[in-house]
Amino acid sequence: MKPESQIILNKFQPRHYQIPILDAYENKHYKRIIAVLPRRAGKDVACWNLAIRQCLRKTIVCYYILPTFAMARRIIWDSVLNNGMRFLDFVPPELVDSMNASDMKIRFTNGSLLQLCGSDNVDSLVGTNPGLIVYSEYALQDPRAYQFMRPIVLANDGAMVFVSTPRGKNHFYELFNIALDNPQWFSYRMTVEETGHIPLQEIAKERAEGLMSEDLIQQEYYVSFSAGVEGSYYSRYLDKMKIENRITVVPWETNYKVHVVCDLGMNDPTILLFFQVCGQVIRIIDYYENTDKGLDHYAKIIGQKEYAYGSMFAPHDIAVRELGTGLSRLEQARKLGISFKVLPSIPIEDGIELVRATLSKVWIDEQKCTPLIKALESYRREFDNKKKVYKDHALHDWSSHASDAMRYLCMSLPKTRDGLSAEDLDRRHREAMMGENSNMPEMFR
Repeated sequence: MKPESQIILNKFQPRHYQIPILDAYENKHYKRIIAVLPRRAGKDVACWNLAIRQCLRKTIVCYYILPTFAMARRIIWDSVLNNGMRFLDFVPPELVDSMNASDMKIRFTNGSLLQLCGSDNVDSLVGTNPGLIVYSEYALQDPRAYQFMRPIVLANDGAMVFVSTPRGKNHFYELFNIALDNPQWFSYRMTVEETGHIPLQEIAKERAEGLMSEDLIQQEYYVSFSAGVEGSYYSRYLDKMKIENRITVVPWETNYKVHVVCDLGMNDPTILLFFQVCGQVIRIIDYYENTDKGLDHYAKIIGQKEYAYGSMFAPHDIAVRELGTGLSRLEQARKLGISFKVLPSIPIEDGIELVRATLSKVWIDEQKCTPLIKALESYRREFDNKKKVYKDHALHDWSSHASDAMRYLCMSLPKTRDGLSAEDLDRRHREAMMGENSNMPEMFR
């Protein structure tokens, strides 16, 4: 090993607007840091070096989490910067004990571990012992990544850094507002006018040539949370629901049946949506989600609820027979006492339009159905980074599963005829009265 004086540790030269983030962690010793920065501001360069520096100062486990494992590899592990440097070039080779490219792990000679991860597989990290977690592009991450890891980091007296460009008023926006009111958090927000990392005339050119919409410019360069999620399918519909107070506490109406729609995942989450059809109004009153559980688990969850059930719905692939058992999950569910109505297969684009057309009649319980609300806000078209345009299909990420369940819910509505309208309830009441008073004269019936 080279003498310490010959080991190059200063390949990273922070820009002026990146220094407050490093200072908050390294000198002011904040354990919770959240930074809102514009596109191309070097967020990952700064935070990647922060993680390296911490690993060299003491022996810790550090996780660097991006929205997906594939993004972690593309954006950090395999990435080359504009100046020709790689992210891995910031790691002093003299202080590396081993590198595992398949798992994207770096083990340092002092025993520290730095690992790149995706929030799409955060379950694999539960039970580990991190001293630092960096959440990069947190606005695009599955919010469960923070929920799962937070108790572990708190128990370790560890630190967490959240850095992102906004994507509407989603979980990143909520966390930033929590941080603003909490002196234990360091919160930081800079626009392109303050960073100066891109000439304003370049942005004006993109605007003039129609290369970016004004909403996207405000979001990406001026870190606006109000511009909505660019490419989002449902954000403006949800904004209207919030204005009309249709995302609120939605209690169970005992006079109406509760229907259940199930999006059955294999490696992905399985989601149950509990809803009622009250005349023309759809009330989503409950939500359940879990992973790596058998059908018996979800049958038990349904059975534990006190609801009076109507119909159970599942997508068409529930009827596919499994190689291991020779039975479909539809047949397995029947053995557990659940008779699913199978929904037809329709193009996803048609289903998205159906959801849009239905949301004007929907009420969602904001307490029990928070994951559904966040998923619908974040569900969006995939962006083509090379062509700088949105593709004509949905991005498959953490928000897809609950959004799929919402699409199935809307598809099921024509089959929920046992949802009683006010007229139905009145007729049932009169029929019951007639039955109890069979001797009542016809004129009073």
